Formats: sequence, C-alpha cells, structure tokens
Amino acid sequence: MNPEDIERSLRAVRPETLEREIMRLALDATKAEHGALFLWDRKARSLVLAHHVVEGVTVTLPQAGARAGIAAHVFEDDEPYLCRDTSRDPHYTRYLLDVRSIAAAPIRYQRRPIGVVTVSARELDAFPPQALKNLTALATHAAAFVRRAQLDRQSREETGRPFLMQGLSEEWLEVERRIELASPTDAPILVRGESGTGKDLVARAIHMSSRRAEQPFVTVNCAAIPETLLESILFGHVKGAFTGASFEKIGEFQKANGGTLFLDEVGELPVMLQAKVLRAVEQGEVQPLGSNARPERVDVRLICATNRDLEAMAAVGTFRDDLFYRLSVMTLELPPLRAYKDSLEVMASVFLEQASTRHGRTAPRISPATMARLQAYDFPGNVRELRNSIEHAVILCTTDELRPEDLPKPVQGGSKPVKQVASVRATLRELREQWLAPLERRYLVELLAEAKGNVRRTAELAGVDPVTLYRLLRQRGVVVRREARAEEPPPPKKRR
Repeated sequence: MNPEDIERSLRAVRPETLEREIMRLALDATKAEHGALFLWDRKARSLVLAHHVVEGVTVTLPQAGARAGIAAHVFEDDEPYLCRDTSRDPHYTRYLLDVRSIAAAPIRYQRRPIGVVTVSARELDAFPPQALKNLTALATHAAAFVRRAQLDRQSREETGRPFLMQGLSEEWLEVERRIELASPTDAPILVRGESGTGKDLVARAIHMSSRRAEQPFVTVNCAAIPETLLESILFGHVKGAFTGASFEKIGEFQKANGGTLFLDEVGELPVMLQAKVLRAVEQGEVQPLGSNARPERVDVRLICATNRDLEAMAAVGTFRDDLFYRLSVMTLELPPLRAYKDSLEVMASVFLEQASTRHGRTAPRISPATMARLQAYDFPGNVRELRNSIEHAVILCTTDELRPEDLPKPVQGGSKPVKQVASVRATLRELREQWLAPLERRYLVELLAEAKGNVRRTAELAGVDPVTLYRLLRQRGVVVRREARAEEPPPPKKRR
C-alpha cells in the first residue's frame, strides 16, 4: 500500500469516523469481506472491539472485549500473524461466526501496541503473504491517527472538549511530532502559546501518551492561588506550621507521585518559591511547610505552561534563569488560531455540534455570511474564543441557520477589537513607572519576607543602604510588619 495514499485518506476523516476508514482500507488491501479493529482500553485493561465488518455489514457490539483469541495473541506478542487454517490454530477463538483463515497486525505507537487490526475469510488459506504485508503497512501508518483518535475520545470524556490537532497546520504537525518524541521520556516540558491555544489539552495529551498514563495527572493553576497559599498547595504543610494549620496537608507534588504535575501559568510563581520548585524538579525532594523531617522523595514528571516571556522575566530577575533552563528542556510552541484558519470551518462545525448537544438543540447550519465573519475575525482569544462564540450563537439562534447577528458583537465586526487610546499621551517616565512599580513592590515584599521583616538585613540583601530602602518601601506602599505585604499606593496626581 502506498503510505501517502493511506495518510491522505486518514487525514481527511474526523476522529469519530477514523475506525470505519481504517477498516475499509484493510478490507481493500487484503480483498477480505470480514474484519475487525481492536483497541486497548486502559479502564477495561483489555482489547475492546472498536469496529467490526461482516460481509459488508457493520456490526456494533459496544465494549465487546478480546481477552483471548488471535487478536489478543498478536497484541501480547506484538508481531503480525497469519493463520491459514483456524481448525489447527491453538490461538483461534470463535467470535460471532466461524472463519477458516485470519491475518492480523499490531497497531504500534511509541514502540508498544495500542491495538490490532484483523481480516478474516471463510475459505482456507485465503491470504497470501503479500496481504499480511499490506495489512502491516496499514497498521504502521495508521498508528499515529489511531492515537489521535484515542486522545480525542479521552479528552472529550475528561474535559468535554475535543483534542483538535489533526491536520490543522504544519506548525501543529510539528507540535504532534514533538509530543510523540517527548512523551515517552521523563524530561520536563514547557508549553508556550497565547491564551486559549489549548496548552492544558496538550499537557494532558503528553501525560496520556506517556508511560505514566495510568498514574495521577495533577493540575495547579499558579495564577489562581494566592501567593501566601501556593507553597502549602504545592508542597503541603504539617499541623501547626502557621496560624490556622489545624491539620496535616499533602501537597500536589506528593499527590502526583508516579505521575505528572501540570503547572499552568508557571510565570506567576513567586521568586522565593521558585528555588523550592527547582529542588523538587532536579533532586526529586519536597519538604512540607513547617516540617523539620528529612525531605520526602517524589517521582514526578513536570509539565509547565505559560503565555509570558520567561526569558525577559529572567533578565529582570522576576523568574530564576536556572529554573527556566530546567523547565524548558523540551519546548512546545503552540500556534495561534490565525495561523491555521483554513481549518476554521471544521473546528466551528465541531463546536457547533457540541454546543447544540449540550443545550438540547438540533444543530443549525452555519450560513456562508456567518462563516465569512468568522474567517474575517482575528480571534485574539484563539480556540477558546471560537468555542465560546459558537456557543453564544447557538443559544441566540432561533432558525435552522446560524446568522451573523447571532455571533458576539466583536466577531460581528470582523476584526480585532481596538483598544481606546487615552486623550493625553503618557510620558516615558510615566510608562517606565507603570512597568517598574509592580515588579519593585513584589521584589521588596519577597526580600522582606526572606529577611523575616528585618529592614537592615533586607537592605544588605538588596545592596542598598537602609535609608534608601526605607524610601523605596514608602514609595512602593510596602508596610513593614511581622509579615511583609503590599498595599495599593495612592493614585498618581493627574497632570494639568
């Protein structure tokens, strides 16, 4: 079989119809009338029948397993198999109807089987060696597509969202290639991309494609947790570690032991906490807050995501450069939606079906005018904004066709929203102050906390004299107490 023809055929179908297309290609390549596709189900811990064709008729038997028989043998042995006479084959098990010859090939992904494709016939010795070669070639070239379909199914079950990667663009194909190569390793991975590009779905896909897929997948959004609680969330605490610590808490690193920890918005990690995260990554050691015991050992694969410029943050000292280098052993750059808008119609159709099912409605058509508006819009919120826009339109739609007026106002305009420009242009000094103020406040708060509120020690750490430090503290609204905290500075005086 021509590999290009196989990939072209499989790339053209949606994940939910992939199994049917693989079976069609298998029957064409072997001239068989019967065939079955079995996929490994991690919950059932066995092969499960995904698609079955008998003399041109598709037979649906949900969750039918294959714990024995030739398919199970091929999966365990991980080698193609040709049975010329089932009556003499010790591995043959009758299923639905008696057949006399079978050809089977494992579907291998990342050097391990994930399924088996079989064809069968009522005649003895129906398949020559070339038929088995054709079937094996199909299984080889279909493996990546089968894995994508599995990821899509798992993503829908666990997150309610499709895993939209297949065939979107050359950039996405490169992301897929890197996921396939990096997933079997334990190397930290940094997923970068604009907000809404699917960084969390990619992190989950890496975990599900790794050897840790059966172990926990733990997510922590660093931007959604107050700085004062983040250390306790990540590393846990012992009873009495601080006021209100009335019980012992297990940290997320410990919960992810043996599996994967996904740190979303990792650029929001406080500088003081970054050293502790680095130690956990490099040495596999974590210590709960307030504990005097020896550090605990954990085996965690770390995946981080950010839409911030970590290199620039490292240059100004708000992100440790050693942690950055450690987290970015492998980097995945996710393309924005505008880079693959040729696939926008397919994606919009998928979200349309999802939203209609969720709200108990019949899916309307997308009118040409509506699709033109979608194509003209830049989607600064990327895939997330597209999904929300389609759901907005489904809710407002009162006919059998999605109209432009059903879309959100920004999308109706067909261009990226334009920010209002202030009537008085800020000076360079004012812009520098706006950028520097929050960084300096955060730096001072963390430095004071490190020095336990001792101003003289803080001044030494900052490399300035105490008088200068007091001036900076007043300027940035940092109050020196037992614990350092930042207060909002008074609003700047308006220029006349």
